[in-house]
Amino acid sequence: MISGIILKIVSIILLIAVGVVLILGIGTLFKGGDTSKKYSNKLMQLRVLLQFIAIIALVGFAYFFKN
Repeated sequence: MISGIILKIVSIILLIAVGVVLILGIGTLFKGGDTSKKYSNKLMQLRVLLQFIAIIALVGFAYFFKN
């Protein structure tokens, strides 16, 4: 029971982290100028990394905790 709640919390945190980085990256891209040149690509790379971690975690949770 507790492990199920922890898994849900971790899953939600991972998905929110991906969303926040995506929004920051898009905002930086539209802002333009030096900020865009400096941070936009780094934020999108971070988003891809977080998506990879989230997908691996969710697939792992589904595999190891299926009923």
